[in-house]
Amino acid sequence: MSRIFDTPFAAVYPLYVAKAERKGRTQAEVDQIVTWLTGYDEATVRQHLADETTFTDFFAGARLNPQASAITGVVCGVRVEEVEDPLMQRIRYLDKLIDELAKGKAMDKILRS
Repeated sequence: MSRIFDTPFAAVYPLYVAKAERKGRTQAEVDQIVTWLTGYDEATVRQHLADETTFTDFFAGARLNPQASAITGVVCGVRVEEVEDPLMQRIRYLDKLIDELAKGKAMDKILRS
């Protein structure tokens, strides 16, 4: 089991926001990605942040977007579409989307519209 599974989502979320903001993107765009991927509304995401929910519990209650399977590419040297553990794949999906945001990709392409 990976250490990230027991890491609170609230510990990593500020890193996602900082990465996006360093590249001229916004927290609102990070939030849009998180809600798109998980199916949570913004209030639910904020509650998970306040409760310091682990990644395991955060994704356990999520309704993964049906378009998530269209997320492909490499994160940390690993192809996200080839990750076998479902939880790790969901975490990598989120990482990949944040990477795309930071690289300046348009939101409609990030959200697989």
